[in-house]
Amino acid sequence: MTIALAGCGSTGDSGDVTLKLVAAEYGSSAANSTERYWLAMVAEFESRNPGIKIDIDIRPLKTIDSDVAKMVKEGRAPDIAQVGSYADYAKSGKLYTADEVLSVPTQANFLTQLTEAGTVNRIQYGVPFTASTRLLFYNKKFFRDAGLSAPKNWADIKSAAQALKGQGVTTPLALPLGSEEAQTETLMWLLSGEGGYTDTADGSYSLDSSQNIQTFSWLKDLVGEGLTGPIAPKNLDRATAFQAFTSGQVGMLNGNPSLLVAAQDRGVDVGTVPLPGVVGKAESSMGVADWAVAFKQNDHQNEITKFMDFTFDDQNVLTFVGNYDQLPVTYTANEKMSANRAYRNLTKFQTPLNNSELFPYDKTSWSIVSESIRKNIGKAVAPGSSPANVLSGIARDAQTAEAAESAE
Repeated sequence: MTIALAGCGSTGDSGDVTLKLVAAEYGSSAANSTERYWLAMVAEFESRNPGIKIDIDIRPLKTIDSDVAKMVKEGRAPDIAQVGSYADYAKSGKLYTADEVLSVPTQANFLTQLTEAGTVNRIQYGVPFTASTRLLFYNKKFFRDAGLSAPKNWADIKSAAQALKGQGVTTPLALPLGSEEAQTETLMWLLSGEGGYTDTADGSYSLDSSQNIQTFSWLKDLVGEGLTGPIAPKNLDRATAFQAFTSGQVGMLNGNPSLLVAAQDRGVDVGTVPLPGVVGKAESSMGVADWAVAFKQNDHQNEITKFMDFTFDDQNVLTFVGNYDQLPVTYTANEKMSANRAYRNLTKFQTPLNNSELFPYDKTSWSIVSESIRKNIGKAVAPGSSPANVLSGIARDAQTAEAAESAE
């Protein structure tokens, strides 16, 4: 939906500048729609900045990337947009750099690992808007009934899943590898298996590494034993898995802050632990960020800078993360959140974020590779499949995408 807070066009009759902002919908209903946050925040911004109006266009998380891409292709680039990837826009020269649209204090306040993830060729274009990470969730009641302790490694996960199956739990371990967010679930497990999407030495894709093949071979064994529930992982989306957990049908799954709140609201006794690895806690967790980027097309650099600085004021950041169960992206907002018990459900996710690994956002090929993962990774754990062959196929897609980018 589009929320027209000002007339269409870059300037109004009074000479006001109108910034077009495309923002993502994080709410789950009309009652907590992102619209409510932006209406209040923009009203205050406009009252403090006469001459600048904001026209907000709110888009679903599932389509916002493709929606923005279409706008840019048609020559209707917004001034500011929230996107999941930005490198292709940066490469084609369509974006302001972060230091062109942020004051020095604002830019310096972002968490270092997020700032680094927002760069292309060591120049920052992506401004982290919100962040999240994952922990392994488990149903404490199910674990008590089965005489289980919180899992610390892969062997614990498997033995717990077997015990929960014996207790009649519908889905001992939910493994959502459906297209909704398969690239996220995949990276969590790859990191727990000491692998990942890229080589830490040179940053090249390493999708079919021996560690990654071992991880998906282990997951395939769990699926084969019937430990991942009645829905095949390739057909299970995150939203469905989360709903099943809050309904008391799932023993374990990887979850984010929003799931913790939803489960507690439904009366589920939730336990959380850092993602277990092969022999102990995984060395790094998975981090996710959404990015704010500023397009050059409408030549509104000064006005964008004022709005971006205001957007990342501590109070605005904390209001957003509190409303939508995300993590703040700035140092000062993180400090204030840690000191406020109102955010206690979020604070346990802060430490994993500090030691997190994010998607390779800086690669212009990432959008293509991510789509290949979403479409294909679920096949790696299907009966009769070869995890090595599936991962090799995705790796070939990555090589093709990288070669195409290098040829441009």
